[in-house]
Amino acid sequence: MENYQQDQPASSVQDSPFANSPFETGAVHHTPAVKVPKKSGKKGLKTFFVIVIVLALMLASAAGTAAYINDQWEEKTRSLQEEMSANLSSLQLQLEQMKQNIGTKDPDVSADTTGLLLPSQVYAKNVDAVVAISNHSMTTNIFGQVSRTASSGSGFIISKDGYVVSNYHVIQGANKLTVLLASGKEYDAQVIGFDASNDIAVLKIEGTDFPCVKLGSSNALVVGDRVAAIGNPLGELTSTMTVGYISAKDRNVNTDGTSMNMLQTDAAINSGNSGGPLFNMYGEVVGITTAKYSGTSNSGATIEGIGFAIPIDDVADMFQSIIDNGYVSSAYLGVVVEDVSADDARKYGLPMGALITEISPGYAAERAGLEAYDIIIELGDQKVTSVNDLTKALRRLNPKETTQIKVSRSGKELTLQITLDEKPQQIQSDVPQQTQPGNSTPQSPFGGMEDFFWPFFG
Repeated sequence: MENYQQDQPASSVQDSPFANSPFETGAVHHTPAVKVPKKSGKKGLKTFFVIVIVLALMLASAAGTAAYINDQWEEKTRSLQEEMSANLSSLQLQLEQMKQNIGTKDPDVSADTTGLLLPSQVYAKNVDAVVAISNHSMTTNIFGQVSRTASSGSGFIISKDGYVVSNYHVIQGANKLTVLLASGKEYDAQVIGFDASNDIAVLKIEGTDFPCVKLGSSNALVVGDRVAAIGNPLGELTSTMTVGYISAKDRNVNTDGTSMNMLQTDAAINSGNSGGPLFNMYGEVVGITTAKYSGTSNSGATIEGIGFAIPIDDVADMFQSIIDNGYVSSAYLGVVVEDVSADDARKYGLPMGALITEISPGYAAERAGLEAYDIIIELGDQKVTSVNDLTKALRRLNPKETTQIKVSRSGKELTLQITLDEKPQQIQSDVPQQTQPGNSTPQSPFGGMEDFFWPFFG
C-alpha cells in the first residue's frame, strides 16, 4: 500500500481535472487482455437439436390441427350429404305419390311433375288438334220464307281417325257442320251423337292420322292450378289461347232446369270458345269450355274473369259410349228432383239431399217403391247431399245394375233395393230431371248476377 502511494504523487492526482474521472487522459493506459473462454462444440450441438425438436413439435402440432379440421370438415360434409340424400328421397317419394294421385285417361300420359310445360309449349303441342266449328242452319217461317243463319264454336280432336268433341249447343239445330283445322283445311262433319243435358256432342270428319289431344284428370286439379284455353272466340279469331287459373271446383250451375257441375276459371272465355278444350300444364284436356258470366251485377259492378268448363272426368266415358252407340248408355232413375235448400233443412229439420217432386211411371224409382217428397240421401255407396251428388252417383253405376238407395221419408230413413234402367234415348241425359222454380232462365249460383250467357255462340 505504501509503495503505491510513492509511485503516484499526490500532487499529480490532485492537480488533474479528471481526478475523479474513471477515464485517463493524455497517457496511454495499458489494460491487461481479458481471455474469452471458447464455446464448447457439444453445447452448440445440443442447442441445435433443441431447436430441431421444437420445430418438429410445432410441425406435428400444426399437422394434427389440420387433420382435426379436415376430419371435422369431412364429417360435416358427410352429414350434409346424408341430409340432402334424405331430403331428395323424401321429395322423390312425394313426386311418386303425386304421380299416383294424378289420374289420366291415357296410359301413355306421364303425370310426373317434371313434365310440366310452359303455356307456349302447351299451345305448340295442341293447337293443331283444336278446331273451329261452323253451324249452318236453315229455317222456314209460316210464309214459306227461308232464312239461313250461321254460328260458330270450338272443338277438339280426340282420335287420329277424326272424332271431334264439342258442346251440344254448338251443333244444335244444324243443317250442315264444317270443321276448320289450324292448318287451314276444312272438312264437312257428321254428328255421331250427343247428350243435351250434359252439353256434349261427338262429330266425325273423314280422314286419317289427324293430330289429337290427350285427356287428363279434372279431379286432380286444385284451386290455383294454371290452365289454358284454346278456341275460336267471336267465330273469327281461330287458334286463340288464353291463360288463367282454376278459380273454383264443383260449381253447381243450373241451366234450363238442368244442374251441371262446373270448373270455374279466370282464363278469358268468350263467345265462340264453347266446346273448346281447357288444358292443364301437362298439355292434357281437363275441361270443355262452356259458359261465362258477363255484363254487370245488380249493384252495377262489372263482371270479369268468371268462366266455366265441364270437368273432363264427368263426361269422358260418354265419348266412347256415343261413338259405340250413338248415344250415352247410362243408368236412369225416372225421377224429377230438386235440392233441399239450407233454409228448409234448418227450418224443418230436413236432411240435405235430392228431394223427389215427381216420379215417372214404369221406371226404376216407381218399381223400387220411392214416393214423391222422399229425400234421396244415398245411392249405392255414395252419399247424396244435392242433385249434383245424385248425378255423380248415377254416373258410377250401370244400366240394369241393382243397388241400394237410402231416402228420408217423414223423418225416417228407409233403405230400398233398386234396379236401374237404361236412360231413354229421347232424354239424352243421365242427369235426373230437376224442377226449376219460376221460368227456365239459367240461375246464378252466386246470386245477384243478371247476365249469365249460356249457351253462347260467336
